[in-house]
Amino acid sequence: MQQRQGRVSAGLLLLLYQISQVGLQNIPAVTLGVLALNIFLFLNPVRPLSEVCISVHEGFYRKNWQRLLLSPVHHANDWHLYYNMISMLWKGIMLEKKLKSIWFAYIIAVFSVLIGVVYMVLEFMLVKILDDPSYEKNCAVGFSGVLFALKVLNNHYNPGRVSSVFGLQVASKYTCWVELVAIHLISPG
Repeated sequence: MQQRQGRVSAGLLLLLYQISQVGLQNIPAVTLGVLALNIFLFLNPVRPLSEVCISVHEGFYRKNWQRLLLSPVHHANDWHLYYNMISMLWKGIMLEKKLKSIWFAYIIAVFSVLIGVVYMVLEFMLVKILDDPSYEKNCAVGFSGVLFALKVLNNHYNPGRVSSVFGLQVASKYTCWVELVAIHLISPG
């Protein structure tokens, strides 16, 4: 996992520009809070990435459960932060208005922890199925899992929509899966 410096960079500047274009007054409170927390922790990380990322080895075997809380709000680099927070901005504006702030905050909190648990379960299954203990050491950070869960929730509340992914028209209920494959092809790490 690449270590990043807590400094202002191109991805962060572009993110701040995009937020200013939307306007702070147009961003619901919880969404704005999630954006602010992630940006703050990017600039002032709690610990190095190797000490906040979630893995089977660290989270389950070493009982370092705080990583379930820290891994979603830390990002590997400025572009990782940018793409996740732009996605959060769009999904947050749509969902928070529909669900109201308290319920949306609850969902964000629950998804943030559950995604780490699901990640560890999947990695543990890979260890057992493939008989490859290296999967216990795979360590992840970032808000992507929460965003995919929000995408599924958004599709539930807004069925029948069509989205464009790299110019390809895709039914919104499949967009999160197309995005997942595209992200893996663009940035496999």
